[in-house]
Amino acid sequence: MTEDEARAWIAAEFDVPRETWAALETYIALLFDEMARQNLIAESTRDHVWSRHIVDSAQLLVHAGEASGKGDWIDLGSGAGLPGVVVAILSGWRVLMAESRRKRIDFLNHIIDALDLHASVFGGRVEMLRDVTPGAVISARAFAPLPRLFSTSAHLSTGETLWLLPKGKNWQNELETAQQTWQGAFHVERSITDPDSAIIVARSVKKRGRS
Repeated sequence: MTEDEARAWIAAEFDVPRETWAALETYIALLFDEMARQNLIAESTRDHVWSRHIVDSAQLLVHAGEASGKGDWIDLGSGAGLPGVVVAILSGWRVLMAESRRKRIDFLNHIIDALDLHASVFGGRVEMLRDVTPGAVISARAFAPLPRLFSTSAHLSTGETLWLLPKGKNWQNELETAQQTWQGAFHVERSITDPDSAIIVARSVKKRGRS
């Protein structure tokens, strides 16, 4: 997917108004500016930010429709705001982003303030995120292998929570390993930005042996 194709996909999928385009462009500009102070995305992907990061994040919204209106979106290990910030810009979801690294927490709060997003940041380890309503959607991009991801964040879910988990070329091995100790309704959607990647979509995730 080229950068022009990525922008065209966003336009076709979300019918983006001028203000939303401006928010996406501002987010990218702030992301690039912050790259001088911390490593938020790989330098090699700077020239492909729309396809590698914006569309790669936005495609999760295509699979989230059935969960809309049932609660908040929780994004784990948000880092540069991918996908959390992109989801908040492009949709009506309220997004809670969990991030443990101080500089990234500060960056995410700056983005939220600059773009007036319907979002917030929990600064700390996911295991410490308590006393929140379980997510209608939980996403995590480059956060942890599936078994550790589920073990650290299952407390944020219910049987109705929709998990949207982008994974790279080793997605099949990760899923098979996770299913040794975790059960649920799993299926796989191919990523539109990388033929070797996939989105693990899951519901009713729980530890095997639990009723």
